[in-house]
Amino acid sequence: MAERPDCMTGRWLSIIGVGEDGVDGLSPVARRLIADAELVLGGRRHLALAEGLSTGRQVPWPSPIAEALIEIEGHRGRPVVVLASGDPFHFGVGDMLMRRFTPDEMLCLPAASAFSLSAARLGWSLQAVSTVSLHGRPLAGIVRYLQPGARLLALAWDGETPAALARLLTERGLGRTTLTVLERLGGPAERIRRATAEGFDLDGVDALNTIALEIVASPEAQIVALSPGLEDDQFESDGQLTKREVRAVTLAALAPRQGELLWDVGLGAGSVAIEWLLRHPSMKAIGIEAAPERAARAARNAARLGTPDLEIVQGRAPEALRGLAVPDAVFLGGGVADPATFEAAWASLRPGGRLVANSVSLASQARLIDLFGRHGGEIVRLDIARAGAAGMGKVFVWRPMSPIVQWRARKP
Repeated sequence: MAERPDCMTGRWLSIIGVGEDGVDGLSPVARRLIADAELVLGGRRHLALAEGLSTGRQVPWPSPIAEALIEIEGHRGRPVVVLASGDPFHFGVGDMLMRRFTPDEMLCLPAASAFSLSAARLGWSLQAVSTVSLHGRPLAGIVRYLQPGARLLALAWDGETPAALARLLTERGLGRTTLTVLERLGGPAERIRRATAEGFDLDGVDALNTIALEIVASPEAQIVALSPGLEDDQFESDGQLTKREVRAVTLAALAPRQGELLWDVGLGAGSVAIEWLLRHPSMKAIGIEAAPERAARAARNAARLGTPDLEIVQGRAPEALRGLAVPDAVFLGGGVADPATFEAAWASLRPGGRLVANSVSLASQARLIDLFGRHGGEIVRLDIARAGAAGMGKVFVWRPMSPIVQWRARKP
């Protein structure tokens, strides 16, 4: 048997992408790795596609899949193959394996991903397309990407996903959007069909499918704007809502950066945490809310606006803050009504992290001024007025909102 290439020396764990064409699409190196492996893991579909090549023990993914890591660990240093769909490092199993093993131990031989194959079939430039996975994720996660004229590629959860997505699009005023359903790409059973969202009638959709969207928005369509400061009426609220002008300033003060975690203490309707998450798909947020009805309302707002990943902790601060992941930024929407809450949040905030607190009442504003004197930062007063009708006529006057005092501080 020929020696392995130098790049494979010491790389006992091979991750091999398999397409719908099975072994016919595998390179000679991939075939040899499978044949030499003592252990081959993968989905039952992947194992069946590679049937006949493997002489080692074949193990389907267990449930939960993380249990497979123990099996792989037990074979460390001996040849192991993991079979995966397409590109294992694009919404695939590669990320899970990287949490346990190092790149020096692994060799990855990817196949064309479902996104690459879909773009090739449609003639779309992949760099100009938003790619989303709905596999094992809430359907609402796609909402933030539904922009007029946008093209999207979405990995489906199952054969029902295209119809469910068509209903969501129609409900949001995007019924004229074209959905192209691409099934079992790259294999003999490949099929491509199209329908509009409002006229969706495709049946018998295979569980292995990718959905291409060409968004067409009606004038009344529900679109999540790309800028901070969404309209207040986009949030269900009982009145505890950071108003849009103040919210836009608050987001600017929180200064979100890629991958950061926000604590929104006193979540209310969830508007600040939701807009934090909308800044980038990598953002994370935990909302702490004592009132169960408000926590439920914030969850509904998060789903409707495309951030179902908002984590909500129902409980009262500061007790509810214990054990939470260390935040990069903290927002105290009700000022600092409880000094213990500020002290707990400030102590938890990572060095260099930002804290922003808004207050309306004179008592809480006085506490913010005191904190400003002790910790520095900057303190501003926001005075906002909106035009409103006076009486029954067409005369408009300024109607001031309650002034907001905002304290912004960075932890040393």
